[in-house]
Amino acid sequence: MATQIRLPKATDLAPLTELYNHYILNTTITFDIEPYTLEQRRDRWWCHYKHQGRHRLLVAEQDQEIVGYATSSQLRDKAAYDTSVETSIYLSPQAQGQGVGTQLYQALFQSLANEDVHRAYAGITLPNEASIALHHKFGFYRVGHYQEVGRKFEQYWDVEWLEKKL
Repeated sequence: MATQIRLPKATDLAPLTELYNHYILNTTITFDIEPYTLEQRRDRWWCHYKHQGRHRLLVAEQDQEIVGYATSSQLRDKAAYDTSVETSIYLSPQAQGQGVGTQLYQALFQSLANEDVHRAYAGITLPNEASIALHHKFGFYRVGHYQEVGRKFEQYWDVEWLEKKL
């Protein structure tokens, strides 16, 4: 099955929100607890991304169905952090293990190659061997481990922080 990696379009907001809400409700991949409405997701997330610049959103599509996305987002809200981004990938369960994450990250890092970005960071809730392996494949290395930093589903979870030089 061919995967197309592309820029987002307005009609993607609903399926992207549905995909993210799946992870909120069923996993510890994200520490969000409550699902987002379309309006919340548009106002708090969607409007952050541009077709150029440091903050990107790329969509993976198979047979006209969205199966994942990758982002580079603002790391922190202080100006000195502007040349650093936090990256994320979310895949639909049926797209996992097919190389879609690899395709998304290849396209994301290629889109950032000529931007003023110095470092990329990723926070991964543990355990998540597949995500750790994907990030290592792209040159990320461990820079920190937060123990029991988040509580979800009545349990505390560790987060591994990874860094990549760009």
